[in-house]
Amino acid sequence: MSRIGNKPVDIPDKVKVNIDNDGGVSVEGPKGKLNWKLPRQITGSVKDNHVSIARGAETRSVKALHGLSRALVHNMVVGVSEGFTKQLEIEGVGFKAAVQGTNLNLSLGFSHPILFPIPKDIKITVADQTKITIQGADKKVVGQVAADIRRYYPPEPYKGKGVRYAGEQIRRKEGKTVQ
Repeated sequence: MSRIGNKPVDIPDKVKVNIDNDGGVSVEGPKGKLNWKLPRQITGSVKDNHVSIARGAETRSVKALHGLSRALVHNMVVGVSEGFTKQLEIEGVGFKAAVQGTNLNLSLGFSHPILFPIPKDIKITVADQTKITIQGADKKVVGQVAADIRRYYPPEPYKGKGVRYAGEQIRRKEGKTVQ
């Protein structure tokens, strides 16, 4: 029994969900449009402002796909109605960020600035040159963009310099002691 897979997904008033016979799911709302294809053993139906996901077999892998499919459809509905946000913080002397056209310009202590191309469905804003906000309808893309930016200079454990998620706790280490 998949507890998550059996729960129907509520559809807000301003969101349209279509599931075709091939298993293609398209969700459209004020924040954009998302498409995804259901796995072969999984079927979906739309009734009375609810999306129901059902499975065709009782194998372990299909049960796992049942819950996954329901969660992904729910994320699509939330994404096109409310959107997803990730926040990054930059810490370090002289470290800063700025949006220049379709690129994010990062100065992270290297000999050159880093130009990160912003994907077309993502909106990036920078506050105080050290706080980056990433917004978009697709949860996976928002998280991947945040991870890609963080990967340029992950926080180091001695001084805590680097790019970190907002609220992320960095485990600090003690430096060498001179005797």
